[in-house]
Amino acid sequence: MAVYTKLNQKNIEEILSYYNLGKLDSFKGIEEGIENTNYFLSVNKKKFILTIYEKRVKSPDLPFFSDLMSSLNKASFKCPAPISNNNNDTITNFEGKKLMIVSFLEGKAKKNLSPANCKSIGCEIAKMHELTKNLKLKRQNDLSVNSWRKLFNSVKDKCENIHEDLPRLIEENLDDVEKNWPKNLPRGIIHADLFQDNIFFIQDKLSGIIDFYFSCEDFFAFEIAICFNALCFDGLKSNLSFNVTKAKKFIDGYTSVRKLSHDELKNIKVLSQGAALRFLLTRVFDALNKVEGAIVKVKDPMEYLKRLEFHKNAKNHEDYFF
Repeated sequence: MAVYTKLNQKNIEEILSYYNLGKLDSFKGIEEGIENTNYFLSVNKKKFILTIYEKRVKSPDLPFFSDLMSSLNKASFKCPAPISNNNNDTITNFEGKKLMIVSFLEGKAKKNLSPANCKSIGCEIAKMHELTKNLKLKRQNDLSVNSWRKLFNSVKDKCENIHEDLPRLIEENLDDVEKNWPKNLPRGIIHADLFQDNIFFIQDKLSGIIDFYFSCEDFFAFEIAICFNALCFDGLKSNLSFNVTKAKKFIDGYTSVRKLSHDELKNIKVLSQGAALRFLLTRVFDALNKVEGAIVKVKDPMEYLKRLEFHKNAKNHEDYFF
């Protein structure tokens, strides 16, 4: 989440005129995140999130995101539900951009996850995978392994400005990952962006998951690899260490709902290395291509070098969870 498109009260009231939600009480821009413009809305004392789609989000993908959230919500999965406008459509045009209003999910993200929190997240993600494998929705992963070489080439000449060894380290890891990437693993729709700020808790109980705008078809085990990178490293960025206890609890939660195959276990190392590379590359790209005037916190790409070092040196899945 972020603010690229600045809206005033008149703009938001005009947007709300396309819906049957009532009168605006208050609104506020949300700075966290890096992809889309987000506002918190209070309308007739009810809470909503307004998202305006920017940058990487393609308009043809929006019905997929809307249908996915609606389907999950109807299946009692804890996530925001898209709100229909007066034309019975969940996607609205406003001044040349597309937007969606979704229900507000109570709770907030935790800065420090406990192993028990990781177990409940693993359980919830496996439930999502079990639900999505039956959906007839399709969207390929535009940020999977086939896109990383092109993304690297677009930043190769400038990324040494961030760190002098960055071009060499990315190249080495990219060669590894491209050579060893699996071809046939169980797959379906994954969230693909499960960072702590997208996972909400009320006190210590998981209340739901937000921000499905990277969701796509990919390996279910790639989701696990993303979670290992996003949720299971502790410490300062210069001295990050992998928390095996958190990873083990995540897997305990996940496998209580969906069992992992031998091939999925065998490929956890390369999938985790690839997930670290994917987030390193997009963060490098964002750091080198800042949008002037946008209210956004650009995330530090250097956090991912320590992660890559761990994955490159790992022998197999037993280095992640016993």
